Amino acid sequence: MNDFVFRPIRQLSHMVRNREVSSVELVNGFIERLERIGSEFNAVVKITPERALVEAQCADEEIARGCYRGPLHGIPYGVKDLLATNSIPTTWGATPFRNQVFDYDATVIRNLLESGAVLVAKLAMVELAGGMGYERADSSFTGPGLNPWDKRRWSGGSSSGSGASIAAGLVPFAIGSETWGSILIPASFCGISGFRPTYGRVSRYGAMSLSWTLDKLGPLCLNADDCGLVLDAISGPDPKDGSTANRFYRYDGLRERSSRIKLAIPKDSIAGHDEDTQKNFEAALDVLKNIADIEEVELPDYPYEAAVTTIINAESASAFEEFVDEGKPSELADRADRFGPYARRAVLATEYLKAMRLRPAIARDIDELLAPYEAIVAPTSGEAPSTDDVFDRVGRGRRGLSAPVSAIGNLIGLPAITVPNGFTRNGLPTGIQFMGRAYDENPVLFVASEYQSLTDWHNLHPKVPD
Repeated sequence: MNDFVFRPIRQLSHMVRNREVSSVELVNGFIERLERIGSEFNAVVKITPERALVEAQCADEEIARGCYRGPLHGIPYGVKDLLATNSIPTTWGATPFRNQVFDYDATVIRNLLESGAVLVAKLAMVELAGGMGYERADSSFTGPGLNPWDKRRWSGGSSSGSGASIAAGLVPFAIGSETWGSILIPASFCGISGFRPTYGRVSRYGAMSLSWTLDKLGPLCLNADDCGLVLDAISGPDPKDGSTANRFYRYDGLRERSSRIKLAIPKDSIAGHDEDTQKNFEAALDVLKNIADIEEVELPDYPYEAAVTTIINAESASAFEEFVDEGKPSELADRADRFGPYARRAVLATEYLKAMRLRPAIARDIDELLAPYEAIVAPTSGEAPSTDDVFDRVGRGRRGLSAPVSAIGNLIGLPAITVPNGFTRNGLPTGIQFMGRAYDENPVLFVASEYQSLTDWHNLHPKVPD
């Protein structure tokens, strides 16, 4: 089994396609690992061996007949437990929904099935994707997400199980969701790669709805190239989700760089970060200068964070209206989540409309700013907080300190990726993020892959049981 763990998708795919290992062997190996050590990180809600075995056997039979579906064919994966899976509980990370079962698969699950990927686990998450205002790491019925680099530290939220599972080698890739930082932050805390696609690129049909105009689904993987392979499989228009764009995406893979890259860096982008995070970011810029011209830019002056907060609060209040009316918040794990839903009902319609009216102007100005560049670059986060920490008002533990770039990207739905760029003196990962223009996922993935071709941070893994 050690031969499979921490191998990127391209390597596993080569092994399966050339029948050096069967999908059944691969799946059984990862299921054994999930069963044996998944609980050490509070990362797993439900392992799905029966379904996985059927899908793996089908993959092996198809490959033997020469019917190869692509690089995900026969590869096991896990999903954040807010995606509907037929006849398998979908808990949304919350006690009131522990026995919730749907009779259909989310579109992302169906797309991955079409690609030949094999579902092996539903992964833990912060209850209700963190939309109720949680203050602690243990805001889930599965307990606090534990970081494989140090189990006294948090794995991040709200895709806590997805981040920890990749870092601990429990699955080769996972699907998470992001409304404001819920893919990038756990990926950064856990020292892996996490990609947030453009809003509308990936269907959310069958996913728990928190904020209709902000929710996005995306992959968490060992490296940027893996993120591109998974995005290729899960993206595309969907008549069941009216927010999906009528635009098809194809990952252009690991291509040769034909010229120097142009990157932008926001003025004062490292302000407020700790010394180790600043040093790691500056070192990453030094590496990037070998292949890129980096120009400092000033972000347009808008209330980005206030706009995102207002929209999340208003839309989550609507999404969970019936849940709140029934008094169900009292059953949630985090104390803040028990009263947070009621506070969100106090958001004025005028404030929500002001935030919504700002979005087109922000989108126009940011697109104009980004037009000359492949991506804008900024720190993702510092080291993961302790699982005992109470998160402060600005979300130090939840969203990281790179709030303006994160707020902009989520507010107007821009693609971004985080990749590891070093460690703090406590031995914990930090991350660097690259954000691009709407529907320009490939340039973002290309820059991140180029950075990873010059560094080795993504090849370093925590010491976890074999």
